[in-house]
Amino acid sequence: MAPVTAAEVRAVAAGYHADPARSLSLNADAYTDDRWHQADLTGIFARTWQWVCHVEKLAAPGSYVSATVAGMPIVVVRDRAGELRAFYNVCKHRAHELLSGSGTATNIVCPYHAWVYDLTGRLTGARRADRMETFDKSQVCLDRIKVEEFGGFVYVNLDPGAASMADQAGDLLGEIRHWAPDVERLTHAKRLTYDIRSNWKNVVDNFLECYHCHVAHPEFVDLVDMSTYEVRTHGIWSSHFASAGTQPNAAYDVSDATVKEHAVWWLWPNTCLLRYPGRGNFMVLQILPAGVDRTLETWDFYFETPELQEAEAQSVRYIDEVLQPQDITIVESVQRGMRTPAFTQGRIVYDPAGSGLSEHGVHHFHGLVLEAYRWIALSPGGG
Repeated sequence: MAPVTAAEVRAVAAGYHADPARSLSLNADAYTDDRWHQADLTGIFARTWQWVCHVEKLAAPGSYVSATVAGMPIVVVRDRAGELRAFYNVCKHRAHELLSGSGTATNIVCPYHAWVYDLTGRLTGARRADRMETFDKSQVCLDRIKVEEFGGFVYVNLDPGAASMADQAGDLLGEIRHWAPDVERLTHAKRLTYDIRSNWKNVVDNFLECYHCHVAHPEFVDLVDMSTYEVRTHGIWSSHFASAGTQPNAAYDVSDATVKEHAVWWLWPNTCLLRYPGRGNFMVLQILPAGVDRTLETWDFYFETPELQEAEAQSVRYIDEVLQPQDITIVESVQRGMRTPAFTQGRIVYDPAGSGLSEHGVHHFHGLVLEAYRWIALSPGGG
């Protein structure tokens, strides 16, 4: 499929204005046309920092985690010297994937022909090939990709020229350390997964505003003091803050909560970091495109212990059985509406005070999307 052209980018951006008070949303084509799905994969997901796991999963030498980023198989390992390394999860012999899932290994052994790599990616053994005078195993090494620990988690980036997470979002790291100083000491307790019939950008749009909360999430507005809700946008991230969990509510029990605020960060393009009222906790919502009208979500919960207390079990049930069904119903309806001739773009609702009833977080996201699309159009092979 040919890359999108500059003219197509201008068309999908028509109506967008740098001032959110004057701006329309992205054109519906960006959510419904398969060409823009391909642009998302190549121009956004293959060039941005993608969440992999909590640091606890890669703490020990030899530990590894495999994943898929922008359709590419990757693996992250902790080598014997303690350095974090990431590679394309592809054998240099016949392209078989090397490791699956997560675990611990002393070496990386291909399950196809048993070529062996050490944890730095260097080939150390190739059955029979190393008897060939023309074969030099010292010239064979797995292809590395960028990897970084940031705010208690591990991220990778397929773009070899990408700036570091610290350079791109260092101020986000400071916020996480302030609001969740215990994040690296927490442990994984639960994962929820969802298969959603909507474009991934619709899912992000919905996450980035609480203009819909009073209408769609009555339990949430009972948990959170909406009069204190504030949304702030930054370079490649945005934040939502509000007082919360201070009184009985319809969402879950907060009577013994030590965390008394709702703190949420969105990291471009698809990682949502959350800290809700309760015991020490942190959640990661990862939003992954699986097609132009299909999104896969993982929601990982980190608590002080792997066993959930009753209030924590209630909070997980609230998200799984109340909040997520409400949001999934919304974004699937929006996707259906975007496929009709009745909708092309909508007006951004903006509050200069930055309240939770403003959509400036959505507008900020759309600006980053358009910037990525313009890069595709200007890159070699683009129009």
